[in-house]
Amino acid sequence: MQNNQGSLKSCIELCWTCRNECNETLFNHCLEEGGKHVAPEHVRLMSDCIQICQTAADFMTRQSPMHEATCAACADICEACAKSCEAIGGEQMKRCADVCRKCSKSCRDVGQMKKAA
Repeated sequence: MQNNQGSLKSCIELCWTCRNECNETLFNHCLEEGGKHVAPEHVRLMSDCIQICQTAADFMTRQSPMHEATCAACADICEACAKSCEAIGGEQMKRCADVCRKCSKSCRDVGQMKKAA
C-alpha cells in the first residue's frame, strides 16, 4: 500500500506539472506565435489537457473511488496533446510534449494499480 501511495502522490504532482506546462505553453507561447500554434484543434486539445490534468489531480487528492476513470481519460488526452505539440515542433512544444508523455504514463500506471492488486 505504501508504494501505491507514493505512486499516487507522484502522479498528482505530475498532473499539476503537466497542467502548468500546458497552461504556460498555450498562453505564453502558442498565442504569441500564432499560425499553427493557434489552430482550433490544437488550442482545444491543450485546453482539454489543462482541465483533465487538474481534474485527475483533484480526484486523486480527495481519494475518489472514480479516480481510475479520470486517470484513464487524462492518459489518453495527455498522449494526444503530446502528439499535437510534437507535430507543431520547436523547443517549447517538445518540452510540453515530454511533460505530457510523463503524465500520461503515470496516469496509466495509477489506473493499473487497482487491477494488479
